[in-house]
Amino acid sequence: MDWLNYHHLHYFWMIAREGTIARACEKLRLAQPTLSGQMRLLENALGEKLFARKGRTLELTDVGRVVFRYAEEIFSLGRELTDTLKGRPTGQPMRLFVGVADVVPKLIAYRLLEPALSLGGSIQIVCREDKPDRLMVDLSQHHLDLVLSDSPAPASVRVRAFSHLLGSCSVSLFATPALAARYRRKYPASLEGAPFLLPAENTMLRRALDHWFEAEQIRPEVVGEFEDSA
Repeated sequence: MDWLNYHHLHYFWMIAREGTIARACEKLRLAQPTLSGQMRLLENALGEKLFARKGRTLELTDVGRVVFRYAEEIFSLGRELTDTLKGRPTGQPMRLFVGVADVVPKLIAYRLLEPALSLGGSIQIVCREDKPDRLMVDLSQHHLDLVLSDSPAPASVRVRAFSHLLGSCSVSLFATPALAARYRRKYPASLEGAPFLLPAENTMLRRALDHWFEAEQIRPEVVGEFEDSA
């Protein structure tokens, strides 16, 4: 594998910006022979000439212009990294990487994330939808900043994470007018054998409903199971 010497690239970048080796030496506080030698090493490593002399100044070759564009981006990202770690504004939009468990309704995810768009400064939200256990792995590897799920992080997953309750709500049962009329009397015992469309078994809501059915001694007829509430 070919390795790039970033010290040499930085010296090249400074010379290209200043226009002469002499001015770059003043900025870098290096002797001219030292800087010239470093440039020769970089050109030898790349196998290309990066500068062409034009009078008392240096002019970038075609290859030099390509290398300079990459160097500009590399050192700009380096400054942005340093500013980010030190909490300074970078001029780039803040990126918030969010994992959304596939069992979380999209409207709820939208309402939970909406306040982030009102924060001061520019912000970009990047959402990824997946199974909660896979999202927790991504969180542990710092690919995500937070995960929206219907349940707290399980103790079985070895991830250093903090679970925060963002909200709760009651559960409502909906039916067509005909079914509602049939099962309204002697509710909830009348739900024995009633047809149900239920959340998938791997969801917190389904587990809560199953506990309620068991407590009420109800055995519904499960007609369908769905991960997406819509």
